[in-house]
Amino acid sequence: MAGKIAELTESTFDDAVASGTVLVDFWAPWCGPCRMQTPVLEEVAEAVGDAATIAKVNVDESPQLAAKFGVRSIPMLVLLKDGEVAQQWIGLQQAGALTTAIQG
Repeated sequence: MAGKIAELTESTFDDAVASGTVLVDFWAPWCGPCRMQTPVLEEVAEAVGDAATIAKVNVDESPQLAAKFGVRSIPMLVLLKDGEVAQQWIGLQQAGALTTAIQG
């Protein structure tokens, strides 16, 4: 994945979100709004630096993760803090709202 965005899979997900703050974007390559979300996530990654990990999960490649989080519409973003869901959004989100949620 370009920039500072990590690509998570079913085998790497649990370790990646176990501690700290992680913003996960559930997406698919064929989803137009999902492709529009990527540059926003890169902006968020730049803004928050080491305070949080920004990651993406391809729902086509990781359907069990999508099911675990009840993903019915994409993009869906989930903010996890120490492995627990703190907040979630459905649809294209703006950088300011995501950055504020991470820092809050």
